[in-house]
Amino acid sequence: MGDERPRRKPEPVLPEDITGYELDKAVRQQLRTLSKENAEGVAKHLVAAAELLDENPEKALDHAQHAVSRAGRVPAAREALGLMLYRTGEFAEALREFRTARRLSGSDHLLPYMVDCERGLGRYERALELANSPEAQRLSEADNIELAIVVSGVRRDMGQSRAAVVGLRIPALQKATTQPWAARLFYAYADALLDLGEQAEARAWFVKADAADRDGETDAADRIDQIDGFELTDLAPEDEQDVDPRLAELDLSAFGAVPPNEPSASVGEQDPRD
Repeated sequence: MGDERPRRKPEPVLPEDITGYELDKAVRQQLRTLSKENAEGVAKHLVAAAELLDENPEKALDHAQHAVSRAGRVPAAREALGLMLYRTGEFAEALREFRTARRLSGSDHLLPYMVDCERGLGRYERALELANSPEAQRLSEADNIELAIVVSGVRRDMGQSRAAVVGLRIPALQKATTQPWAARLFYAYADALLDLGEQAEARAWFVKADAADRDGETDAADRIDQIDGFELTDLAPEDEQDVDPRLAELDLSAFGAVPPNEPSASVGEQDPRD
């Protein structure tokens, strides 16, 4: 009788230029629970997963899964796999990994992602229940802002457009300038206003989002053009006219950033939601 055990997937090939030291110091600290050789290998696969996420999500997922197979009790490895799955729209699997990472680390910083996974699965009441849990009240300012953005998206999905707007009228909306989360908060508020039919006010907030967006995280400039009635079309190669630089494809970088407020394969604007 043959061996019917599932074969372990071969180790993904690592890019030659990866050292593993590209990882954040806090993540490398978690890997110290492993043997030195194993820690170095896991670190390299986590870096590879992050670097490949945009150009080859399937390969990125292979690297993250391999890292977890070697470091299943390291919170950062489970979180990385969860982020890979989340970014590719595998919300049920991502939620499982986030729960495991949360249990291992004791940290609640993944709650915004978990709420967005529930949203992506269409479980809106469950998403709101998690967003209103006692643990959610203890989030840092940045995580709390991300949670507000996700909850606004949940309300919009439920057809509660006014509640989606009101939910983003938080103190951070007025004090935001160029903080890392400012552009996303402005953008989400503008999107919620547009959904409510407040086009002029929405445009003003898209302008704020565009001004605050130093890393090309949102497509606020395109949204302004859409409101103004411009058609965004690809020019044929023979066209000699200059292209407005705002219409260039955005470089939406990815891994480990703030949770997308639109659960989708593209953290859209990382497209996660809204």
